[in-house]
Amino acid sequence: MATPSRRVYLVGGAVRDQLLGRAHGDRDYVVVGATPDDLRALGYKPVGKDFPVFLHPGTGEEYALARTERKTGPGYHGFAFHAAPDVTLEDDLARRDLTINAMARDEAGALVDPYGGEKDLRDRVLRHVSPAFVEDPVRILRVARFLARFAPLGFRIADETMALMRAMVADGEVAHLVPERVWAETRKALAEPAPSAFLRTLRECGALAALFPEVDALYGVPQSPQHHPEVDCGLHLELVMDQCAALAPGDDLAGFCAFTHDLGKALTPQDELPRHIGHEHRGLKPLAALCERMKVPTEHAQLAALTCRHHLDAHRALELKPATVLKLLEAFDAFRRPQRLKPFLAACTADKRGRLQHEHDAYPQADFLRAAHDAAAAVTAQPFVEQGLQGPAIGDAVRKMRITAIHALPRV
Repeated sequence: MATPSRRVYLVGGAVRDQLLGRAHGDRDYVVVGATPDDLRALGYKPVGKDFPVFLHPGTGEEYALARTERKTGPGYHGFAFHAAPDVTLEDDLARRDLTINAMARDEAGALVDPYGGEKDLRDRVLRHVSPAFVEDPVRILRVARFLARFAPLGFRIADETMALMRAMVADGEVAHLVPERVWAETRKALAEPAPSAFLRTLRECGALAALFPEVDALYGVPQSPQHHPEVDCGLHLELVMDQCAALAPGDDLAGFCAFTHDLGKALTPQDELPRHIGHEHRGLKPLAALCERMKVPTEHAQLAALTCRHHLDAHRALELKPATVLKLLEAFDAFRRPQRLKPFLAACTADKRGRLQHEHDAYPQADFLRAAHDAAAAVTAQPFVEQGLQGPAIGDAVRKMRITAIHALPRV
């Protein structure tokens, strides 16, 4: 496709991940020295609404014309884009968020790195490309999300970049973030290896209080040091989120359940601290508010509410009566939606292990609840129908047999 005037570059995450020796997914390309008509003539299919992005006719990969952007208003949508043959690769890379994402490779494989991304990769630093970073508040979330991905490799955020993020929050830019973008970045961060870094970054720059006040309120709330050596509810949440990420890698549904399971602890009356009796009930209202405000998908909101309400039941599973265990499984609609158990139990296991000096604790409750589900699910209505039972009598017989099956299980 390249000509003396038209050049193609691999850009962004694929270049970064190659240099890190990591597997990478989508490959994005920038085309310099071309017009939309040039790409259409070559069979590329346009898909961009705000700026010219095309799909390769053979591979389906994205090719974007080199472009610049200019701030025209507040928030994520307040930009005007300019794409023309005279826009250089350096111009295009300058509009990107971080130096490690502002590198390219030409068609011969040579690295193009005008903003020092390769050095920042070696130094394990997340650094903004230019002062234009402040023009897009989504970048606060993106930096936090990238730290959630790369913190295990020793990355940190450059001091000057954190200073810009704090200034953006102070200037009210975060108020212009649309819920869909906040949720999209949060969902990705919850699937990263160290989601606690996402949380800490947002809190350090002030964005956590603005975006997730229900979560920010957990910091500074004490718990009993006998059960929680880390004491602080916010620190406990960070530990739980990382434990959940290790137990259920890439599972943002489990991650969201972990993220929101303890919101009720921020509402415990002062005279009851450091105990948190009833926090599983108190947490339902702030959780519902968070989900509505951020337009959280229904299944995430429902399972998070169930986890908030029932995580203590899971912890007590080995002491519960068989009939109560069955009610717990029924609360999750686990016989029709057995896939719900995996993220719930991951979040509950993480809750137990997300405490200082308890990172490797056994959690036999999870195995027991899985076994209880399997044993109860094996009881079907067919034998009772064949016996001549009808209507509600069939359901009653199934429940009794399921309770019997759960009762027969060993409790270690």
